[in-house]
Amino acid sequence: MKLSEQVGDGPIQTTARRWWRDAVIYQVYVRSFLDSTGDGIGDLAGVRAGLLYLKKLGVDGIWLSPFYPSPQHDHGYDVADYCDVDGVFGDLTEFSLLVTDAHRLGMKVLLDIVPNHCSSEHPWFTEALASGPGSRARERFHFADGRGAGGVEPPNNWHAMFGGPAWTRIIEADGSPGQWYLHMFTPEQPDLNWRNAEVGVHFDEVLRFWLDRGVDGFRIDVAAGLFKHRDLPDSPDPGADARTRDSVNPLAWNQPEVHDVWRHWRSVCEEYTARDGRERLLVGEVSVPSAREHAMYVRPDELHQAFFFDLLGAPWDADAFHKVIAEAMQDIAGTGSTVTWVLNNHDQVRTVTRYGESGTEKSGLGAARARAAALLMLALPGAAYIYQGEELGLPEVVDLPDHVLTDPIFRRTGSRARIRDGCRVPLPWSGHASPFGFTSGSGGAKPWLPQPGWFAEHATDRALADTRSFWHLYRDGLQLRSGLPQLGGGTLQWLEAPPGVMAFIRGDGLICAVNFNTAPVPAPVSGSPVLSSGPCPAGVLPGSTAAWWISSHRTT
Repeated sequence: MKLSEQVGDGPIQTTARRWWRDAVIYQVYVRSFLDSTGDGIGDLAGVRAGLLYLKKLGVDGIWLSPFYPSPQHDHGYDVADYCDVDGVFGDLTEFSLLVTDAHRLGMKVLLDIVPNHCSSEHPWFTEALASGPGSRARERFHFADGRGAGGVEPPNNWHAMFGGPAWTRIIEADGSPGQWYLHMFTPEQPDLNWRNAEVGVHFDEVLRFWLDRGVDGFRIDVAAGLFKHRDLPDSPDPGADARTRDSVNPLAWNQPEVHDVWRHWRSVCEEYTARDGRERLLVGEVSVPSAREHAMYVRPDELHQAFFFDLLGAPWDADAFHKVIAEAMQDIAGTGSTVTWVLNNHDQVRTVTRYGESGTEKSGLGAARARAAALLMLALPGAAYIYQGEELGLPEVVDLPDHVLTDPIFRRTGSRARIRDGCRVPLPWSGHASPFGFTSGSGGAKPWLPQPGWFAEHATDRALADTRSFWHLYRDGLQLRSGLPQLGGGTLQWLEAPPGVMAFIRGDGLICAVNFNTAPVPAPVSGSPVLSSGPCPAGVLPGSTAAWWISSHRTT
């Protein structure tokens, strides 16, 4: 083999040692992590109890899903109070204990902040409903008169990401049909109007509230949202009425004004960093059409990082993975930031299921591919985010009965397509039957989503005891990642490889190769690998397998 083109961070190297650049963060979906009270819902005390487990795994920090007061129409992404803890999850004292313990273990704590929309039970929105058209309270949201005789039609043709129209008509205080308000997700999540100065001032207060309590940064929900076209015209997307979730309405997303918000938030974080030297991180959920547009959000004075979802959405194919990685390295790393890789999260089908093929579920193909993808991700330059249960090799729970489903997508569309409950089922910790150690006490409530019996095969106690498990693969990969100088810096050099195989070299001698085929191929290195996702004899790279070698002697 020989080297081909090199891609990397470009000339900007001044921030190479900042902790976030190559951090591995564990996403905690709080209500499904560990329940300390026996009510069937995970909580902050449960997260605190699991910190030693996460430290042993080897992650650098945690990202907590929303735990703020909320009616839970979208499991916390409908926030009623941004500066408190919902009693279901604990209180501010428990939160402070969690931050203290995490920092004592050397782990960062990131919070999930939701600035695009709030809850319909937020005091601002209840005030807006009680106020008349044109009032100051309504200017914090997007209220508009309807079209047609009597205003019976929505103000425009926009559709919500979770199905149905993006507008709901209210009944005014006098009992008459009134204005409509915009909600790009559900009616219980009215969009805030970021053109109103009060909104920005409020979120300044929110950021400082949590920064003063020691958090290390924020994951920003819907970071390409916030601003809508001033005139709220009809969308040009002819298929919008048939789409959900990933629709891209150019009038509702990725407006240029949003970058001013991130510049300001960056300045707030840097203000705190200047006080104590601890750098605070802003990582955005940015869904935009291309890596080039994605790169605009991570310019030096905006977000530190933004999740790069293209790898998560790539099919199991060497050329597809190569294209995604090369574009990210060129367009995003070139800004001076680093790429933030992700294979799983609370909104997507888990990799074990996603990479499987119809009729092969019991063959282990999906699991083998998921293991290989994990080792690939951990070898790439930049940061990586692991979703809870990913390290246990959990498949998606695809057969939850309709009556237990909680996803608003199901409620809004009546369809099971693209619902998210299957990746949110509470984690199995121990034992052979539900609740698998998730909830405390024999008389505790059932987990909020039912756990299938086969979760026993993936329970944490079994994973820790089995050196062949997903858990040990992740732990070994994380240990090598933190200890190998070859994985420092931000460059990657591609190696020529046979069809269906992707290979690259990091630093001065760590080689990663992934065989996307099912048949074995010759290994790019003559010796045995230091780590592989499955059995890997010297000189051979089996199908659906990834491996790392440290060698200056490559095969030709």
